[in-house]
Amino acid sequence: MLEENIKMLRKSFSLSQVELAHVLGVSKQCVSNWENGYIQPSLDMFIKIAQYFNVSTDYLLGLSKSNPISTDGLSEKEIAHIKLIVQDMLANKK
Repeated sequence: MLEENIKMLRKSFSLSQVELAHVLGVSKQCVSNWENGYIQPSLDMFIKIAQYFNVSTDYLLGLSKSNPISTDGLSEKEIAHIKLIVQDMLANKK
């Protein structure tokens, strides 16, 4: 599950393995190994991945399906706008 979530998040951010590796300070091969399940990221790197993608470690591990969006630094008006966009997107799925 971890490897699938790392890959899904990387792709949702439109990042190549090389770009993600650069951001995290590791090699492309390291990212590839995580995504293929050959190795697990260290605890420090695991936390760094979660922070970079702004998800919980539970989400990364597949223990939680909730993927909250951080609104730190946004005004109440901006947060309200985001909520309306999400509501609209959910309504269009029905």
